[in-house]
Amino acid sequence: QVQLVESGGGLVQAGGSLRLSCVASGRTFSSYAMGWFRQAPGQEREFVAAISWSGGRANYADSVKGRFTISRDNAKNTVYLQMNSLKPEDTAVYYCAADTRPVDYASNRAGWYDYWGQGTQVTVSS
Repeated sequence: QVQLVESGGGLVQAGGSLRLSCVASGRTFSSYAMGWFRQAPGQEREFVAAISWSGGRANYADSVKGRFTISRDNAKNTVYLQMNSLKPEDTAVYYCAADTRPVDYASNRAGWYDYWGQGTQVTVSS
């Protein structure tokens, strides 16, 4: 079992920055990949970014490349999402998720992730 708790969401103006954090517990954090997904009202959940268990592989949605950075600190059981140059279309609930498959990969497929956090709201005003 893996428990995930996100934090760091809030209200920010367009062009601003936020850093989301997700603390994991329950299994050895360095043994599984982590991802961030988001869901806006009335829309399906979409992939944002992922990082492999070693941190050596990262994967980003085209819509956030160059603006968002995913990282992890295995000593702190935490994955981060640094979000810069935020746009109103980034407004959504952001979820972190754990992919516990035994592969060193950063998947963009929600179906591969077997544990999810409760989400944190990010609102970007124009």
